[in-house]
Amino acid sequence: MKVLIIEDEQPAAKRLTKLLKGSQPDAEVLEVLDSVEDSVTWFQSHSEPDLVFMDIQLADGQSFEIFEQCSFESPVIFTTAYDEYALKAFKVNSLDYLLKPIDPEELKAALDKFDRKLASGVSSKLLKELRQQLQPSYKERFLIKIGDQLKYIPVRDVAYFQAKEGGVFLHTEMGKRLLIDHKLEDLEQLLDPAAFLRINRAFVIQLKSVQKIHSYFNSRYKLELNPATKEEVIVSRDRSKNFKKWLDA
Repeated sequence: MKVLIIEDEQPAAKRLTKLLKGSQPDAEVLEVLDSVEDSVTWFQSHSEPDLVFMDIQLADGQSFEIFEQCSFESPVIFTTAYDEYALKAFKVNSLDYLLKPIDPEELKAALDKFDRKLASGVSSKLLKELRQQLQPSYKERFLIKIGDQLKYIPVRDVAYFQAKEGGVFLHTEMGKRLLIDHKLEDLEQLLDPAAFLRINRAFVIQLKSVQKIHSYFNSRYKLELNPATKEEVIVSRDRSKNFKKWLDA
């Protein structure tokens, strides 16, 4: 049995390979790939494997993107750290998945299932439904109380959030400063990480609010934001690496 493993976590790939060899001694792991791009390139230049193990979250996106860029008929067993309740569609539609860390008995059961049913291909409808289930849902607006009135502020109009004076304030692109009922820790989960990033204990910023970036001592960065703030906006040392990755995404 020729097997392809698509997994961006090296320890997980090594564990899966070891378990696979223990359960199926004749299994040959053709290659271990860690990205959508490499996987698409591989399928375009190689014969299809007998079976594919595929992580959902890869180094450069979700594995569903592979099916959008190339077609193949190999059966697929997905591996994921997602909660099983979010993946009921797999069981209902006779596909299979393995929760990390992979249990040897569950791996054997999945292999037996594919042997029995000779599953082939992945339903595009199922992939679409599953992708919708797993796609993060981010906050689109904030409800603000101003006096005896309620007003909503679209997230697209937010420049940054600042923790100050025991509360968290939303700063709009137009320069308004409004108190919100959220902690910065909450905002890190509620906001799209492609657009917003927490840079220190006091600020979560919107990418488009960054006007200038200056090198600062101790491998940090000093930012100029729009609208301007009287506070110094410094990217903390432990967040500087992530900040650079965020800018270069």
